[in-house]
Amino acid sequence: MRHAQSEALDELEPTLRRLRALPGLREKSRGTFYRGSSAFLHFHEDPTGLHADVKLGADGFTRLRAQTAAERRALVRQVEEALSERT
Repeated sequence: MRHAQSEALDELEPTLRRLRALPGLREKSRGTFYRGSSAFLHFHEDPTGLHADVKLGADGFTRLRAQTAAERRALVRQVEEALSERT
């Protein structure tokens, strides 16, 4: 599974805009978000579609499918919850 390339990130742009608007996240490079000095979220692509690796808890990254609009909305909701829990 490789990191999401430019074409995949173009497809994710509406979701990226929503993530950019969240307080506490900084986009270090397109599609790669940090919280403070720690990596927090990035995207991958493979033949099964797009996925996000996101730190939802203390146990490291969790892989979430981000292929459909519904999955992307759910991803943003989970990121919002994770950010609010860590405040």
